[in-house]
Amino acid sequence: MCRKNGRPICIVLASILTLVAISSAQHGGVWTPELCMKAKRVSDVQVSPDGARAAFVVATAAMEGERSEWLSHIHLSRPDGSAGFQLTQGDQSCRSPRWSSDGNWIAFISTRGGKPNLWRIRPDAGEAEQLTHEEGGVSGLEWSPDGTRIAFLMTDPATEEERKAAKEKRDARVVDENIKLARLYVVPVEKDAGGGRPVRKLTQGDYSVQGGFSWSPDGRSIVYSHQPTPVMNDWPRADISIVDVAFAAERPFLTTNRAETSPHFSPDGRWIAYAASDDPPSWGFTSRVYVIPAGGGQPKPLAESYDSQPQLLGWSADGSRVFISETQKTIQRFSALPVDAGAQIDISPADLMVSGASISASRTHVGFTSDTPERAPEPYLSSLGGFAPRQVDRVQDLTSPPIGKTEVIVWKSTDGKSVEGLLTYPAGHRQGSRVPLLVIVHGGPTGVFTRSFIASPGPYPIAVFASRGYSVLRCNVRGSSGYGRDFRYANYQDWGGGDYRDIMSGVDHLIQQGLADPDRLGIMGWSYGGYMTSWVITQTKRFKAASVGAGVTNLMSFSGTSDVPAFVPDYFGGEYWQVFDRWRSHSAMFNVGGAATPTLIQHGEEDLRVPVTQGYELYNAIKRQNVPVKMVVYPRQPHGIQEPKLQLDAMKRNLEWFDRWIGGNK
Repeated sequence: MCRKNGRPICIVLASILTLVAISSAQHGGVWTPELCMKAKRVSDVQVSPDGARAAFVVATAAMEGERSEWLSHIHLSRPDGSAGFQLTQGDQSCRSPRWSSDGNWIAFISTRGGKPNLWRIRPDAGEAEQLTHEEGGVSGLEWSPDGTRIAFLMTDPATEEERKAAKEKRDARVVDENIKLARLYVVPVEKDAGGGRPVRKLTQGDYSVQGGFSWSPDGRSIVYSHQPTPVMNDWPRADISIVDVAFAAERPFLTTNRAETSPHFSPDGRWIAYAASDDPPSWGFTSRVYVIPAGGGQPKPLAESYDSQPQLLGWSADGSRVFISETQKTIQRFSALPVDAGAQIDISPADLMVSGASISASRTHVGFTSDTPERAPEPYLSSLGGFAPRQVDRVQDLTSPPIGKTEVIVWKSTDGKSVEGLLTYPAGHRQGSRVPLLVIVHGGPTGVFTRSFIASPGPYPIAVFASRGYSVLRCNVRGSSGYGRDFRYANYQDWGGGDYRDIMSGVDHLIQQGLADPDRLGIMGWSYGGYMTSWVITQTKRFKAASVGAGVTNLMSFSGTSDVPAFVPDYFGGEYWQVFDRWRSHSAMFNVGGAATPTLIQHGEEDLRVPVTQGYELYNAIKRQNVPVKMVVYPRQPHGIQEPKLQLDAMKRNLEWFDRWIGGNK
């Protein structure tokens, strides 16, 4: 007789399948990894100068045949509020829509023809026109105020000699030499008398333009942020300069010990607003908005923002305040900082997600995307004269199976610190029944779980877990953004300490509440979440299964091979040869003896942030102790899995792993 866990199943199989079919028909089916892949990505909502409509980017997973990519196209809403339409077409992605000042054109970047280049198109459709034909790869475009030119960034292309050397297999590379830099360029929109559009390089300095740039209102100069190289490790050395557009004459503007980024000219051109880090910069990251006279002078700090890491978006039309975006607990908020005096003004409500906010060129409207745990992201706009969000189009066409309810919960950690998390219940959960609990830890460690759509594609399919009868706890442990500077820095020199106790106390809280089954616990996380997962399985045997995604498992070898070698020394107060015991005692690999949790390891083969060797170290250590372990390496993938087919694979493997070792209720 067929048996599973000692129970006969053949005689009841038909009735079970019948009940499942009836339940699916009644409730619209269940969430699956394949269904999650149908959720579209909506981003970069740009409002027209008159505020009547918005251009935005929609990306869909292209997975037919040999394709495995996110194909993005520009969509446009209609002034009358009727259904919008797809503006760009084809098999090559288009992104970064930007309106001309008169609203007659939309410039964008497309990979049509190979390398990313500038194009433009009429908003009422028609044929797109290519503006640049560059080999370096264009990014970051902005129209001049008069609409006659477009400034953009481009990375230095390979020289003819370099291309020849690569072809002839004599292309040895010296570490930290000949790094390709991003530079600022400008191109006229209309053709000259000779029928061409000559592209001019504006920046020649020995640095890489990063962190945004802004035209002066008269179009004569551009202010921009730059750092020595484009590598992540150099962000603390960011400064601000100004270039004269006509003469390509660069001059330093702000060069301090702080990292200065995101400069924006005021509407009258008299001031520049920018964001500056703490002094010296730290990887936990603290910043504040300043304004400074455009001609030079003493910077003036504006009010401190809620989380001390505001994203500066631009100025109000009257120059009386600047707009920022920032996470406040589990919600992304849209706010303003007065220029003269006064505290932060929260503009968007506390229960509305405002993601990817952007200010229109006329400074009259804001565009953004918004979602909830139960609702996929859609494009919105609002007037800045009075915040009243309006959905400009309906992009998603997902079916609607029952989805697990998500709510914010709060508990006390072992030291009395309040910790928040997002708890997702199993779909159709009956109060009072104990269910298996899966814990997810975010990356960063300064990441934060927000109230976003739980069925979006990602390695950990929350909606699918909930459909299978799991509850899911996403912990915003100490070190997370969204809860103020002190909380964000509370894990310095203490990875695997207070943050570990935050997780375990959250699990105990849900057990005490009668929700979590203490005998069916799982844990997973990516990047720093992978660090915490690898750490947890060396500290406790309470979890029946774990999944480590791109995890830091050995702080010393990580720091020696990552593209951010200054990261861990900042968090741990010194290099490993200076504070060896501190690094060793907080590394999973030096505590892995006796680990007994069945563990899945997932890692991108081309990961420069957390090299794949971190995964191999953990895999071999667990395997040599005869503990069930599986390692999956994703070819071509960087720190996060990018290709849809491989994203689908990661979701399915996680689902299969936890079903195997824990098993849901459905």
